[in-house]
Amino acid sequence: MIYLDTAEWTTLQSEHIARAKSFTAAHLERRKAGKKHPVFDFLFEYYPIRAAHLERWHPGIGVAIFDPVTASQQAGWKYYHNKNQYTCIDIDHYRDARRQTLTFIRDLLSKTEQNQARFDCFGLHEWAMVYQTDSPRHSLPLRLGAIDTQRVVEENSLRCTHFDAFRFFTPSARPLNLTVLSREKQPETEQRGCVHATMDLYKWAAKLGPIIAGSLWLDTFELAQRARILDMEASPYDCREFGLGVVAIETTAGKQEYVERQRALSYDATKLRDRLVSAIDHVFALH
Repeated sequence: MIYLDTAEWTTLQSEHIARAKSFTAAHLERRKAGKKHPVFDFLFEYYPIRAAHLERWHPGIGVAIFDPVTASQQAGWKYYHNKNQYTCIDIDHYRDARRQTLTFIRDLLSKTEQNQARFDCFGLHEWAMVYQTDSPRHSLPLRLGAIDTQRVVEENSLRCTHFDAFRFFTPSARPLNLTVLSREKQPETEQRGCVHATMDLYKWAAKLGPIIAGSLWLDTFELAQRARILDMEASPYDCREFGLGVVAIETTAGKQEYVERQRALSYDATKLRDRLVSAIDHVFALH
């Protein structure tokens, strides 16, 4: 157990809040003004995580904060208790209440890392979501227009491995995918090269809650932002008015750029995924 005195943990908490606000300020301003950003608001709308939640600092498993009169916010949060003047996670309570979730997340993350990485999808999942439809998911113009967007799908292979992308494919695009994906088989098909699997680390960190140190959770959010940018720059949508570039995956050069950035994301995701799994293992190691 690491014990933090008041000066240490309050400094970490303040730094966390400031960093979190740097990620959420623009989103909150847009929401107040009744505006939406089709790229970055995704991380607060698709994932059931409120922007304000990012400001909650957790010391993480194996860390206790000096809190002699239980004045900290953490002392009143679920799964915490105060012992010998220090506030920390009540591991027994947490483990007993969250065992099924912990087991599922660990299994999924471990198999994602173990399964063969694929770097040949080229972000075509977003294209499959608008294939032969008059109702695209986002209110953005198609960069190539409907006919050429359809042509890109038909001239390339759909090799999506992420069920939560596949389920949004249009009915006519689903049969074109190399594999029929399902929720039940997700641990067998999820793989570390997937941009959306990288993005989802933010979701899994949030679901793990207090055992994940605040700095790690924000690291997963920052990586999810990077993944989202690539996701939309390589999509059929024209996002240039929102300050994004274009990864023209319909070209050889665009495919090369996509793979290079995809590999960089995957490399960073592996490190964060390992830390999430280690936190879960720490929970089960403490009896």
